[in-house]
Amino acid sequence: MTTEAYIALGSNIENRMEHLKSGVTGLMKHSEVKVVAVSSVYETAPVGYTNQASFLNMVVKIQTTYSSEQLLDCLQAIEQAAGRKREIVWGPRTLDLDILLYSNEIIHTDRLSVPHPRMFERAFVMVPLNELAPSLILPVAEEKVETITTRLSDLKDVKLFREQTTGIIDMFENNSNDLHK
Repeated sequence: MTTEAYIALGSNIENRMEHLKSGVTGLMKHSEVKVVAVSSVYETAPVGYTNQASFLNMVVKIQTTYSSEQLLDCLQAIEQAAGRKREIVWGPRTLDLDILLYSNEIIHTDRLSVPHPRMFERAFVMVPLNELAPSLILPVAEEKVETITTRLSDLKDVKLFREQTTGIIDMFENNSNDLHK
């Protein structure tokens, strides 16, 4: 059975754009994952631990036959391949991949919470998600993505990253058909 999911990607260690590209490529290489849409890339200040560089953030929509736990394992393997180290909570990272939504499921395990517990208060997640699925009604919140996004106080802090933004979109469009034949 195929499930639709949304994945957030973030990076704030140079080269940030290359790390995002490697995240999308890593997803595309998995036979059980099909990347069906990618958002633009946005630049934002760090949240929580603020003594670090700005982040680049984006969201991808996928279809997968993985269970939510298998998808989490897949994402963590991609992070590891990118050199991700978990030393400081909300600290610098080469690549961060988070499951935002997994179908309409509400999941709470020791390893995974879906919908992502803080996504509804973070413009750096909601803005790219809104770009892909503004009319999507979110589980738990039971509101559309666009409705939640318009209420966020930090919308002004999320800036479209113009430099090379289309690089990931072009890579996705050029390779998606070849990778999933």
